[in-house]
Amino acid sequence: MIKGFGGIFWRTKHLEVTKKWYSDVLQIDIENWNGTVIKPQSGNETIFSFFSEDDRYFPKEQQVMLNFEVHNLDETIQHLAQIGVPLAKNKESSDFGQFVWIEDPEGRLVELWER
Repeated sequence: MIKGFGGIFWRTKHLEVTKKWYSDVLQIDIENWNGTVIKPQSGNETIFSFFSEDDRYFPKEQQVMLNFEVHNLDETIQHLAQIGVPLAKNKESSDFGQFVWIEDPEGRLVELWER
């Protein structure tokens, strides 16, 4: 029945600051309608997953966590360091890949992942 995700939408207190941060930090081309279309690439898939209310993987006060798959996590970490964005959690490795976390301007934890 489900073909795919149609989008991710959320409210922000500081629209222009948040748009600029996602554009500068994650190099997402935010268009004048306040969004962008991220087109899937071959081998890329979207994961939809639930976490229990008391899971500590990301902050309990944060209802949703964004996870962006990156081509090269080490290059991404270098980019973040060059523009002064600190890691909220250092690089971790698991059977699922490598991960780092950063915080957006409103304190939302954002996960960056390389398979």
